[in-house]
Amino acid sequence: MCHAIKRLFYEQGVSPAIHELDEDSRGREMEWALMRLGCNPSVPAVFIGGKFVGSANTVMTLHLNGTLKKMLREAGALWL
Repeated sequence: MCHAIKRLFYEQGVSPAIHELDEDSRGREMEWALMRLGCNPSVPAVFIGGKFVGSANTVMTLHLNGTLKKMLREAGALWL
């Protein structure tokens, strides 16, 4: 699902900051922190404008109902 979410953001014209937990020395620690936030599974965990949005299901729901684009604009991630 991580790949699908990255692709969705790229297709929207967003250049997301991506943290690959399996490639980061503090990845396990970040994974535990995400789980404490309620992410289950812990990835992908999406933050927009510094606020936790949710996992892949939440992001796809926001995309389908048109809310995602609005959130990205409000966060300054989209110019259009």
